[in-house]
Amino acid sequence: MSAGLSIERLRREGEQFMQELSREYFEAHAGLKASAELQPVYAKHREILGRDALDLTREHFLASAEGSEERRSARLLLDWQVESQSARELASLDEREIAWEGDAIVRLDDGRQIPYQRTSIELANTTDKRERATIEKARSTLVQNELAPMKRERFQRERDITESLGLADGYIPTWELLNGVSLSGLRDECAQFLRDTQAMWDEVAPEFVKRGLGMTMAEVTRADALALFRAREFDQYFPAADMEPSIRRQVREMGVDPEAGGRVRFDTGEREGKRSRAFCAPVRVPDEVYLVLRPHGGQTDWQTFLHELGHALHFANMRPDHPMEFRWMGDNSVTEGYAMLFDHLTQDRGWLERYTGLEKRITPVYLRAAGFEELHFLRRYSAKLIYETHLYGGDVSWDALPDLYVDQLTGATSFRYSRADAFVDVDPRFYAARYLRAWQLQALITETLVERYDADWWRNPRAGPWIVQALFGEAQRELAQEQAERVAGKGLSFAPLVRSIERMLA
Repeated sequence: MSAGLSIERLRREGEQFMQELSREYFEAHAGLKASAELQPVYAKHREILGRDALDLTREHFLASAEGSEERRSARLLLDWQVESQSARELASLDEREIAWEGDAIVRLDDGRQIPYQRTSIELANTTDKRERATIEKARSTLVQNELAPMKRERFQRERDITESLGLADGYIPTWELLNGVSLSGLRDECAQFLRDTQAMWDEVAPEFVKRGLGMTMAEVTRADALALFRAREFDQYFPAADMEPSIRRQVREMGVDPEAGGRVRFDTGEREGKRSRAFCAPVRVPDEVYLVLRPHGGQTDWQTFLHELGHALHFANMRPDHPMEFRWMGDNSVTEGYAMLFDHLTQDRGWLERYTGLEKRITPVYLRAAGFEELHFLRRYSAKLIYETHLYGGDVSWDALPDLYVDQLTGATSFRYSRADAFVDVDPRFYAARYLRAWQLQALITETLVERYDADWWRNPRAGPWIVQALFGEAQRELAQEQAERVAGKGLSFAPLVRSIERMLA
């Protein structure tokens, strides 16, 4: 073992490593530089990311008492080291993918060219179904030929590297050991949720597709779904110029500084090379956090801005005395739960009528559309998790996965998916599980806030300080299910989400 290697050194230098790595991803994904230079960062910190560091954290984990605070900390450090083993070896592939996404051009038959990073925006804003089909065909062909093979290679190597560490018998058992979550249990919940909501989906989906797109369920693809959920008919009520001022006002009324004393920095303008998918970049936790959004337009931007603001305020209000592993690691279902707590404000009638331009007569129509969108995304992510357990589980061959992907996602959503996206539409390391448990967590937190601070908790000046202290300040020390029990006295489930969707669709 390397001389001088200790848990405290791993914490100290590990935080420096995470800061440098996060800054590289932030600058590349925000379009501030052409690509992320990851390999030099891994090389600089190789001593704390090597096999000796993994062995040290494994010994620390095994020596800690079950149920102790030391065990909680040790599990997170070991998970970080396991992820770093594959991330270090895969850094060149990640650099290649980021550079490709920044440079790739979708070329249409008529000679037009669309930067790959803008294709989802173009699809969402294109009202002509034939035009969408043209763009989607060119996009999927490019992805199939160039991006999908890169992604597949990365997942293959990640699975092999993780399994070679010998912590458990396979990738999924290793993930469960390090994350304290039963994937098989969550997968069964997802399958049951899909069964329980099938009749509801079959009833409402044709109505929304016909009204929103003028199409039948037999015609509609995932590209069409992007346009459907763009919900352009509500644009006038969600003007771009009002988004930041209105949401900042609401957060201040709740008793929280939206900039967290300057620790949160906003990057919400158009920039060539910026990712179309918004993100929050905690570069130094809690002192330097970026909210990055590339505008799509309308209510989509409002909802996305709220989501990323939930992340940003969480990271910027973490107690700085928490050890590195509680601030940088942990169960990301928690931070995703806070992001959803904020973005679900666009499903609150009172919030909508106070902070947006939505008229009272339109609110029920909007909420019904929001309920349909919520049902869609829960069904989509349930299917994604089921599919990804096969991708990581190894029970289906790599060549057979694209057909399984199409069957699972098309079956859950009725929108026809493309085989080209089987390795592209995957959130690494079961991040879909984080989202699903976050949905469940936010529902319980919302119920608790209503009980404590009334239905309009989002403008109660006592609610914000409680959220900052009792939730944000605790970083990610707890698992989502632990926080649910502490805050709401209940376990995680889909039940409150189904009740909410039923109310919106009524």
